[in-house]
Amino acid sequence: MRVLVASDRIGSLSSADAGQAIALGWRETAPDAQLAVVPIGEAGEGLDQAVADLLGAEVTLLPGDPDGSAVASCVRAGGVLLVAVADATADPGGWDPSASSLAVGRALADALDADRTPPDRIVLDLSRSAAHDGGAGILAGLGATADRPLDHGAAGLSGIGHLDLGPVRERLGATVVDLAVPADETGRHLLGLRGITSLRGRDADVDAATMLATDAALESFAAALTRAGGDEAAAAAPGAGAGGVAYGLAALGARVRTGGDLVAELARLPQTLRAADLIVTGCTTFDFARRGGGVIAAVADWGAESMTPVVLLAGTVLIGAREMRTLGIEAAHAVHPSPLAAQPDVTPGQLTALSARIARSWAH
Repeated sequence: MRVLVASDRIGSLSSADAGQAIALGWRETAPDAQLAVVPIGEAGEGLDQAVADLLGAEVTLLPGDPDGSAVASCVRAGGVLLVAVADATADPGGWDPSASSLAVGRALADALDADRTPPDRIVLDLSRSAAHDGGAGILAGLGATADRPLDHGAAGLSGIGHLDLGPVRERLGATVVDLAVPADETGRHLLGLRGITSLRGRDADVDAATMLATDAALESFAAALTRAGGDEAAAAAPGAGAGGVAYGLAALGARVRTGGDLVAELARLPQTLRAADLIVTGCTTFDFARRGGGVIAAVADWGAESMTPVVLLAGTVLIGAREMRTLGIEAAHAVHPSPLAAQPDVTPGQLTALSARIARSWAH
């Protein structure tokens, strides 16, 4: 039997550690099984560690933002450069038109400058962005200049006319750029009623006049970027509003992707999926509210596309059999059967033991 193990983090176990524990238990019951373990993570939720484990690299810290508010990490291996930045002073997805994505651009610039050989692919994790400046700050961090400040958030972009992207194009060259975002952000728009300003403003109960002014400033930025050679259609494309900051690089050709899509491509999974008889995945809590998160959704899609059954192992399962099958999960099994809200952590031994028990029903 050929089994693909692609688990999210489970408790304090990384994706790779959880996958190895599952594989160990499976081999105890079915020693002849062919197992492939692929680390996987969602943007902002273990993607950097999963990519590092997949490529045999380490997650390292980059020099922080000068004011100490942002923490940046990166992974370098196999021609891939992944950069993730978390702003510790602001609430991602909140309303702050003065918040800038400058720290993201600076971190990417620092990472690029530290390498003698340009990467073949850049992965920029935008899931922890606290800005919604359309990525103007990112472009500024990469060297872009304009006749309005690019690092004062959306509020500073009103009336922008001239934008020079030359330094950005020089830095990025022909490198493929992927913008990693959670799955529910891939359809997020930049402007209008479905745009990032409207959504965040309504959630924060911001008055209509302020939202309209902010949206108009972003529209001015989009027009300036188009005049500077950016893709005219990018501002209206789904995903332009992802993280509040995806548009700037998307207009220069960057792709908005989920963590699952990126890992599948990096691991060359299509061939493995075609050969697999079963996919085993996992998460900390499998309930109807989060449905296991973006990793489980990605794995379920893989199973549906390849017509391969998907089995899930979790710390706790709080969803019925009928509901889980509508989500593409054949069966789900819990380490901790009690439905209590607070559960103890999952150890490798517990996960291995659960996997060994489940394998018995699939080994013959």
